[in-house]
Amino acid sequence: MITYHIFKNTDAKEVADLVEKTMLTTNIQDYSAAYLKKDLKHLTAKDFVEKAKYFHCYVFLDDSNNKIVAVGSIGPYWGKTDESSLFNIFVLPEYQGRGIGTRLIKVLEQDVYFKRAKRIEIPASITGLKFYQKMGYSFKNGVKLLDDEKLYRLEKFNKIQ
Repeated sequence: MITYHIFKNTDAKEVADLVEKTMLTTNIQDYSAAYLKKDLKHLTAKDFVEKAKYFHCYVFLDDSNNKIVAVGSIGPYWGKTDESSLFNIFVLPEYQGRGIGTRLIKVLEQDVYFKRAKRIEIPASITGLKFYQKMGYSFKNGVKLLDDEKLYRLEKFNKIQ
């Protein structure tokens, strides 16, 4: 069974390892090793502990082996209260294709940061583009080009009650 909880500082090392493994296994198909290694310098255990102070980070576990298999975060978009952003969404390669990423997005979309936002942005990797589009995210301002960080900027609009 796959369950989830809010990130705890004790999850940090395993989360950082999950992100590194996923990037060097899955994202390597779309990015150079040098690009990924540079990115990973800002995705350490210490970085996740720091980010958890500002974002709501969710960790998914495989209860059969108590292993962290996915992670994702949501937080304010540049400090705004009416816009949010998704960050650092990763599923271990051996768990991809099982619906865990879809479930993770649905959990993030139930978070207070999502519910209060009229617009949610995600900096999407080349690797994740089609997945996010399936989840209802589209190109920000219709721009279908990679930005300077080699990411697509996607967004979804929310009907705030």
